[in-house]
Amino acid sequence: MSARDMIVVEDAIAGYTPEVDILRGMSVRAGHAEIVTLLGPNGCGKSTLLKTIAGFLTPRSGRVLLEGQDVSVMPVHRKIQRTGLGFVPQTENVFTSLTIRENLQVGGHHLADRQVRERMDELCAHYPVLKRKFNDPAASMSGGERQILALARALMPRPRMLLLDEPSAGLSPKMLGEVFEAIVKIRDKEGVCILMVEQNAMEALRISDRAYVLSMGRVALTGAAADLMDDPQVRELYLGGRAA
Repeated sequence: MSARDMIVVEDAIAGYTPEVDILRGMSVRAGHAEIVTLLGPNGCGKSTLLKTIAGFLTPRSGRVLLEGQDVSVMPVHRKIQRTGLGFVPQTENVFTSLTIRENLQVGGHHLADRQVRERMDELCAHYPVLKRKFNDPAASMSGGERQILALARALMPRPRMLLLDEPSAGLSPKMLGEVFEAIVKIRDKEGVCILMVEQNAMEALRISDRAYVLSMGRVALTGAAADLMDDPQVRELYLGGRAA
């Protein structure tokens, strides 16, 4: 572990039932202002790893450290409030019956009123779609717009670390590009450490610094994102396509 590491998972074993381990000795790390992507087939443990880091699952063994603090047994509500961690789940990640303003207020519920107003103004300046539809219900937004709202809501308390579970799920190619652009903006403007699960492997690697390819609850490969993209064997065996 280096001084720059924000998220560190060491030899984590975890699962949803006592008899079945989904994570089988998983170790990953992500640093300050770094985008790290988790890739691999369905069932390899990607989302389970995010839930273990967030605190929805407690590892049977191994450790989860956030900024050097062991938070392996800290429940999710305390972890998100006390450690600077944000989490955007894959589905049902906005309140469709609430307005954009109300969704953002939920994200900043433990902030002072003045801080909430200032942060909403700041995020609306970064993401104009939020300002345009500020008083509209989230149900009126497209899938990509909702994903940007979900990201903005997670950013309300200024997290230092952000977990994203399939941010491009169900999006058109155009909206996928806009959401990935928003993710890069989060890293560049706010210095947030981002650990992201993605099925759109090549698109995710293009915006990532590093990546892990998971298989059967373990790390099969890791390296710089550019190196993984350029390796023909990696592309064919793990990323779903031959090199052009």
